[in-house]
Order: sequence, then C-alpha cells, then structure tokens
Amino acid sequence: MRRLIAFEMVSLDGYFVDAHGEMSWARRQDPEWTGFAAENATGGSDLLFGRVTYEMMASFWPTSQAIQTMPAAATGMNQARKFVFSRTLDSASWNNTSVLKGDIATEVRTLKRAQGPPMVVLGSGSIVAQLAPQQLIDELQIVITPLALGGGRTLFNGAREPLHFRRSRTRSFSNGNVLLCFEPDQRPALGP
Repeated sequence: MRRLIAFEMVSLDGYFVDAHGEMSWARRQDPEWTGFAAENATGGSDLLFGRVTYEMMASFWPTSQAIQTMPAAATGMNQARKFVFSRTLDSASWNNTSVLKGDIATEVRTLKRAQGPPMVVLGSGSIVAQLAPQQLIDELQIVITPLALGGGRTLFNGAREPLHFRRSRTRSFSNGNVLLCFEPDQRPALGP
C-alpha cells in the first residue's frame, strides 16, 4: 500500500495560514532550506492538493520566476503527477493534474491501493483535517517557522476528537525552521 505523507508549514503559534489565508510568511530561504525543498520536490512522489492550495501552486511553479530561482524544485513540481480535490473545478491546467470530485477519504483509499510512488499532501489543511481522523495519513511532516502570526487557521481546525501522534524524527535548519515528523499513534479511547 502506498504511503501518504502530509507536509505542512506552521507558525510558532500554530497557524498554517495567516488571518488573510496567505502563506507568503513561510518563505525563509537560505541555501540549506532551498536544497531541502529541492530534494523533496524531486523525490518522485505524487502530490495531493485541495483546490485553494492547487491554485496557489499552479500559479507559481510553472512560471519563469520559479524555474529561474528554484530550478530543481520547479522541475520536480511541474513533472510530478498531481491530484486536486475539488467540487468546483472541472479541469486543471497544470500539467499531469487530475481533478477528483468524489469523497476525499474514498478517493485516497483508492489511490493508496493503486500502484505508484508515495503521495504527499502539500498544504491543503482541510484535506489533512479530513484524512487524519480516518488514519489515512502515514506521516505528518510539520515545519515550524520561527514567526508568530497572531491569528489564522490551525491545521486541525474542526477536529472532533483528539488525534494522537508519536514523533519519529526531527531536523533543524540554519534559517530557524524546524522539521518535526510524526506517525499516527493508535491509543485506546479514554474512559469517562
């Protein structure tokens, strides 16, 4: 069965988008971070997005600016097979993209059973919030950026019950970012 990884950037105060729904605050470039991003982008994974994240990514990665400033990452992002979950999109213009309109959990179960490389959800907090309670995410890769936003939306907005994870690895970067990796931790329900 294919693995599903969620890669998310969050602020020190726990927001993955700011109060305006933006993620521009997450860009903290330096050679080490740029190399890490390029390595991840060329990892050969299939990519999963919600519509909003897809539109943001599709408006940047195919551009000459992306290709000139981050050539390895742009090449990886543009060549990867991509799936976008949307009820409103009928087609997707970014190459190698398929639009999935069915129930998200059902679609992901089907994708996980199919042959192929690992899959990565980039951003798309609403997708992560829907898949995590159903134990469909095999690993959370959370990058904490040393910046407090003071407001925005948290990754698990609307979670109806506690979700337990165990830390599997960490990595610190010279730009201040810290990567924390977690796997689901199956815990018995707590009694009354």
